[in-house]
Amino acid sequence: MNWLDKIKWDDKGLVPVIAQENHSGDVLMFAWMNREALQKTAELKRAVYFSRSRNKLWFKGEESGHVQTVHDIRLDCDNDVVLLKVTQLGHEPGIACHTGRHSCFFQSLQADAWQATDPVLKDPETIYK
Repeated sequence: MNWLDKIKWDDKGLVPVIAQENHSGDVLMFAWMNREALQKTAELKRAVYFSRSRNKLWFKGEESGHVQTVHDIRLDCDNDVVLLKVTQLGHEPGIACHTGRHSCFFQSLQADAWQATDPVLKDPETIYK
C-alpha cells in the first residue's frame, strides 16, 4: 500500500493541513493538500499546498518568498489531518500569513470582539507584486 492511500481524503480529494513552526511550536497556518501536493512536499521537503480558489498547486512562497522548509510530516489518529513541522523562511521572524504577520492565527476573542494581537511584520503591498 502506498503511504498516500492511508490518508482519508475528502470527497474533493483534499486533506486539511496545519503548518507548525518547528522551533517554537507556533501554529502558523491552515491549508489544504491533494495527493500531488503532499507527494511533492515529501519529495522536496518544501510545503506545497492546493489552492482551492485557484484550483492548482501552490508552492508556499512562490510569490512572497516566504518558503516553508518541511522537517516532519505527521498524520493524526483518524488519518484525516496532516501536520507539517516547518521552518518559515523569507523574513525574520518568518512570515506565514498573507497579511504580513508571523501566523495566520493573529486574532484573539476579547470582550466579544476579535482583536488583532500580533503585529504586521511587513506590509503585504510590498510582499505581493
